[in-house]
This record gives sequence, structure tokens and C-alpha cells, in this order.
Amino acid sequence: MSGPGLDPAIAARLKRTADGLVCAVAQQRGTGEVLMVAWMDDEALRRTLATRRATYYSRSRQSYWVKGETSGHTQHVHEVRLDCDGDTLLVVVDQVGAACHTGTRTCFDTDVLLAAEAGADSGKPVLTSGDASGGTPVLDS
Repeated sequence: MSGPGLDPAIAARLKRTADGLVCAVAQQRGTGEVLMVAWMDDEALRRTLATRRATYYSRSRQSYWVKGETSGHTQHVHEVRLDCDGDTLLVVVDQVGAACHTGTRTCFDTDVLLAAEAGADSGKPVLTSGDASGGTPVLDS
């Protein structure tokens, strides 16, 4: 995609990794559910801001990808926020279909390292596997 680069005022506020990337957290609009974490560079962010289609940078493939371009599981971007340190973007989206490459709604629904307290539970960390509402205990410390 050609065109002008990222707005210099935005680019100046970004704190990038040594590879020139910024962490991007995708969050469902309305519910606040965290869907996934990916990476953006200046061009991916520019494309996202220009098209309102979530565009990320693949570190393994070293190329850009638009969420849902292949799967149909798209992210329509409503808002992009920069955190106080300038090193993380919050991408507020309407997710269509699964956000995770495994086919689940979110990338954070498999392993729960610390579950919400219930009653008089000990509060010990518990690793569970399965959905976030219960799952099978894998590790109890």
C-alpha cells in the first residue's frame, strides 16, 4: 500500500522494540474482552488507522497481515489508543468470528494461571486447561 507514512506526531510518541515493533492488544468493543496480542510497526499502524481494518506485522513471516483476510474472521477497528509509556497500542475492535489462530474466540481462553477467588478458597495459583469458566486443573501450587 502506497501513500504517506505514519503521522510524525504519532510516530514520535511510539517506543518501539529493537526490531521497530510495538505491542498491539486487540480488545472487543463493548465488552472489554481481550482477544489477542500481536505486533505492529509504523506501516501496520498507518494502514490500520487509514482503513479501520486491523493490520499487524508477522515476526515469523516478516510481512503484513490483515486480520481476517484469509479466514474471514475480521476486526473492524473503532479506536486505537496508545498507553502511557508509548510502548503498547490498544486496538478496540468489533471481532467477527474467532480472534485466535486456533479457532477460539480469544487467545486467552485456554490456560488460567490464577482464577478469581470464590468463597474461602486458599487463593493459591492454579493452572487450568480449558475454558476460563472452569477447566481441568493441571498444576496446583
